[in-house]
Amino acid sequence: MNSKKGIVIVCNLDTRGEDIVFVKQLIADRGHQPILLDFSMEEPPPFPGDIRTEDVAARGGLTIDVVREKYRSDRDTATNNQIMGAAAIVQDLLAEGKVHGIIGIGGGTATLVATSIMKQLPFGMPKLMASPMAAHPAYIDKYVGTRDITMHHTVLDIVKMNPLLRAQIINAVGAICGMVEMTQGTNIVFDKPCVAISSFGFGEMAVQSALAMLEEAGFTAIVCHAQGKGDKAMEEMIRDGAFHGVLDICIGGIMEHLFKGNRDPGPDRLMAAVETGIPMVLAPCGLDILSYGGRADMLERTKDRVQYVQDALRVQVRTTAEELRQAADVIAERLNRAKGPWTFLVPLKGWSSLDKEGRPIYDPVADAAFVARLKEKLDDPTRVKELPLHLYTPEFARAAVDEFVRLQQQKK
Repeated sequence: MNSKKGIVIVCNLDTRGEDIVFVKQLIADRGHQPILLDFSMEEPPPFPGDIRTEDVAARGGLTIDVVREKYRSDRDTATNNQIMGAAAIVQDLLAEGKVHGIIGIGGGTATLVATSIMKQLPFGMPKLMASPMAAHPAYIDKYVGTRDITMHHTVLDIVKMNPLLRAQIINAVGAICGMVEMTQGTNIVFDKPCVAISSFGFGEMAVQSALAMLEEAGFTAIVCHAQGKGDKAMEEMIRDGAFHGVLDICIGGIMEHLFKGNRDPGPDRLMAAVETGIPMVLAPCGLDILSYGGRADMLERTKDRVQYVQDALRVQVRTTAEELRQAADVIAERLNRAKGPWTFLVPLKGWSSLDKEGRPIYDPVADAAFVARLKEKLDDPTRVKELPLHLYTPEFARAAVDEFVRLQQQKK
């Protein structure tokens, strides 16, 4: 077994004391150092945590008495205070080298508090939340967002130990202990400059081909799945300085946000590279479709268009010329503000594996409307380069990588 590791247990002891004692003992029996962080807000806990709720409250800016009063009248303020205080304390422990992993145990409030703390910890640190809320569709995005948090669905509420709950807690503790024993830590070292590549299935051949080409050119390529969360995470990591450039082949998130598709990455797509000035090569993969799978209202609204059914959950709807013009307006407005070099590559024979001659999604007239509007709105339309290629080919990948290397040299 690896050497002893510190594992923070985030919990509210006032309602889950017995269960947390069991968790703490399991971690200690595994040979690690459990650090019990109590954020109780409702009642005094039956016993103190290693980090007491009074200390958490004070670090957040309020006394525990005020927190308990707020919990009854202004619960959001009380909760935010405990999140702020607990996160600051965990950051201190991290800086001291005392924390190697973190686990949360509990229901809705505990899940919110624990995952809010986890989001502020570095990429690669083991983070696990055991909760009956782990599969709740209305809340999971709030809990996890774009961070590397593992959710363990206990199914049962964390209330009063019983044989079924015991099995789930043992599994959760086994998971976090296994993580801290196996993890390479948060100090991830790259020996080459990192380049982000946005990707999803309908552009995969170009992306896969580009990976080897980028490696040959002296870069480490990092693929970000452009399904909404992956491209949003890519934007955040660009802002954090993780990447030296981006091959943004799949920018369909722009369209998804404008027209409420399932892969919506939010309102800021492209802006991280625009504002940080890293070189970027863009392509229109994903702008040709909207993802409306499982959305009976949107599928009914677009029933007069071509709809490609992948499976029960994924249905792609062809975008119109007018929708593409609106997307071009947004893209041009953002690119006009770019602080670094960029090129927009347009493959004239189709933008995805669905958008090619002979397939129903193929619509060169709509595609051309996008290109015309993009050039019209850009301050420098010469940065749009039209290629007699299809995007879903190694040849397009070659053109994209060559252009990226040229921009990198220009940046230097």
